[in-house]
Amino acid sequence: MAHDISADTSARGMQVGKIATVIVIVCGIGAFFYFDLARWLSLEALKANRDHLLAFTEANYTGAVVLFVGLYIAVTALSLPGATILTLAGGFLFGTLPATIFVNLGATVGATLAFLAARYVLRDWVERKFGRWLEPLQEGFAKNAFSYLMTLRLIPLFPFFAVNLVSGLTRMNVGTYAAATALGIIPGSFVYAYAGRQLGTLNSLREIASPHVLGAFVLLGVLALSPIVYRKLRTKSE
Repeated sequence: MAHDISADTSARGMQVGKIATVIVIVCGIGAFFYFDLARWLSLEALKANRDHLLAFTEANYTGAVVLFVGLYIAVTALSLPGATILTLAGGFLFGTLPATIFVNLGATVGATLAFLAARYVLRDWVERKFGRWLEPLQEGFAKNAFSYLMTLRLIPLFPFFAVNLVSGLTRMNVGTYAAATALGIIPGSFVYAYAGRQLGTLNSLREIASPHVLGAFVLLGVLALSPIVYRKLRTKSE
């Protein structure tokens, strides 16, 4: 009897937790669009306010870092637009290497939160929205989850937020997901953080994603897939 009561209490607690999580997600996304916060996450807004942002960062470096990482986590976890602009801002405010580290921390934590939310709270919604991608991802993760996710992170043709959510419906464990994400986003984070140092000369985000840069990402993605290719060739030869 005591065991049944404990189980019921635990089930109710989980249900309350799920509802609370959904409320937080809905309120966060709703506030973003209701207050039109997207207008602050644009190249024009960043260039217009760069002097104020730089002065604030120089006067409150630690606070600026914490605020930056927290904002990056929120944007990534809620699948909101603006991560690219934040990465540019990080490069401008903190320098290329520090920004790459801060972006990596914020993006990895945010992506992991999105992954967990999709797995435990938003499963039905994600399945309805992105179900067509689930089977191919399951097949890829089954062969070599780490290398496959690394490839998805390295090649920017795949929407970052969609990979976060759909991955939550696969059998990939959290540790592998977080590690592959953290490593896979380093090149892209570095490129955009470096571009942020040249903020004054940028007129469009297209100037960053040049064919040469995209080609380099594709090459890295192919290299990340090499363990899968090697395993297939080895299996055929045996």
